[in-house]
Amino acid sequence: MSDPAILNEVSADRIRHHIEKIVREIPHRAAGSANGKRMAEYSRDAMKENGLADTVIHELPAIVSFPEHAEFRVEAPSEISIQANTLGHSLKTTDDGIRAEIIDVGGGAFSDYAGKDARGKIILTELSYSPARHEKQRIAGMKGAIGAVMMNWGQPENEAVPFGSVKPVWGNPTPENAKTEMPTIPCIGIARTVGLKLREMAKKGPVSVWFRTHVVNGWRPVQITIARMPPASTSLEKDDFVLVGGHQDSWPGEAATDNAAGNACKMELARVFMKHRDKLRRGLTFGFWTAHETGTMAGSAWYADRNWDDLRNHCVAYLQIDQPAFIGTTEWATHSNAELKTFHTEIETRLLSKKIKWKRSVKSGDSSFFGLGIPMFAGQGAFTDAELKATANATLGWWHHSIENRLDKMDWALMQEHIRMYAAYLWELTTAPVLPFRFTPVAEQVIARLEEFMEPGRSVGLDGAQASAHKFAAAAASIDKAAAAEAERFKSGRGSEQAAVLLNGAIKRLSRILVPLQSTAIGTYGHDPYGYTPQTTMIPCLYDLGELSGLADGEQRWMLETKLVRARNRVADALQDSTAIIDDALAQLK
Repeated sequence: MSDPAILNEVSADRIRHHIEKIVREIPHRAAGSANGKRMAEYSRDAMKENGLADTVIHELPAIVSFPEHAEFRVEAPSEISIQANTLGHSLKTTDDGIRAEIIDVGGGAFSDYAGKDARGKIILTELSYSPARHEKQRIAGMKGAIGAVMMNWGQPENEAVPFGSVKPVWGNPTPENAKTEMPTIPCIGIARTVGLKLREMAKKGPVSVWFRTHVVNGWRPVQITIARMPPASTSLEKDDFVLVGGHQDSWPGEAATDNAAGNACKMELARVFMKHRDKLRRGLTFGFWTAHETGTMAGSAWYADRNWDDLRNHCVAYLQIDQPAFIGTTEWATHSNAELKTFHTEIETRLLSKKIKWKRSVKSGDSSFFGLGIPMFAGQGAFTDAELKATANATLGWWHHSIENRLDKMDWALMQEHIRMYAAYLWELTTAPVLPFRFTPVAEQVIARLEEFMEPGRSVGLDGAQASAHKFAAAAASIDKAAAAEAERFKSGRGSEQAAVLLNGAIKRLSRILVPLQSTAIGTYGHDPYGYTPQTTMIPCLYDLGELSGLADGEQRWMLETKLVRARNRVADALQDSTAIIDDALAQLK
């Protein structure tokens, strides 16, 4: 397959111009602030200048946070004052602050509490994504901790003091999850250098600490910018589109990589694709989200909820661009829903001469569209495994979420590589007569996960779902073969538009069923908490099967079993409905 000419038109220099202008003229683009609104206006004006007349700013209410510094000191065995930041949506302490023994819980996952009693204590934990800050806070509260201290990632000598948010609720809370998923304890962030010293002190004996938070949490008007680019009016699928999104709010300072860079990429993609709009089969919709950093994805969640019909009927995929082209990476990493893996891997293999890594998408970043059933993907430069091990898994650089995230963290040569990749992804998705999705990888992951649960799953009837999974796998292989064959016919000028529209409709319906199954615990009409532990696994609704086998007969087992039987039914229905969609589509193709 030859590379599209559009790859030679995208320009890192133009992206650089936008980034430099944003970070110098609109620093600290906090959701709900004057600069947050200015950034939304900048995005609107840039997209209109690129010819996207249908560009609007939506203002919405969101619960956001304005954290400031925190006061933190070790009181025993010796007194030490430590620089700290209050984390977003932390509870506000009283003027007296909180005082307790600090205990080290490593990564802060459930397993890290084994043999430790956190009740009435302040926890010390790593600031990484295993689990995310929001989940660390939720787990700490469940374990009875009264506060959390999160040390930054990076090399042991990293003195950057981190920002971050700890609100588990995805988007704005509802009357129900406001009671169960909002933060429950005060939380602060500290540099890695002092965090490691605290860890060593705690190994030698009890360490007493005190801290006081400074934060304002509440509802504010915030703004997102949406720009639509329709395809050629003659296209049979002119209502369909690819969603391209990333957040435009930021923490204090320049926040060059996070996410001035991603916004500038969208502006450049819009400029170039607008020139070739007559060749597009599907359109592009660009989302500049807000309240990502301090509202836990309130902007993109609002957009998903308020544009449900259009997204469900017409959005074929979601490309997230967040923190592209930061310095120091030598590999490429993509995370995606499995049906997209074959599509983007082929492009990456063709265009890149470096190691390519893949993992299944989980609900992080602005992945607010899993419930809708829209497959998503994101790709960017990545550090080596050895580098990540040496930096406490600093996947986004030691400077991430700190005042050190400046223009000097951008690599402009890498930016040219990144923007070419994004253009190649989008060109294929917007012009391919047959959507390049493949469902055999989904079937393989589903079967593998159900096999892991074979023994504990017997008591809830999982064997029937396993049989449905194998039938789905056979059907997936058939529709993958049919889609690939029709795509080849189009390349030789013999493709059938009727067949393409039929296949694409079936592909979209399959994703609407399979993405929520792969990637949500709650299901279609809600959002899992940010970093929610079950959601990081395949088929999250079955996560608790691992606990079931360890429970003896009694109330707890019977209640959990009831829950898991219903989850099993959800899995079986999804697989059977998917198989039926495929069988119907293939029958119509004959």
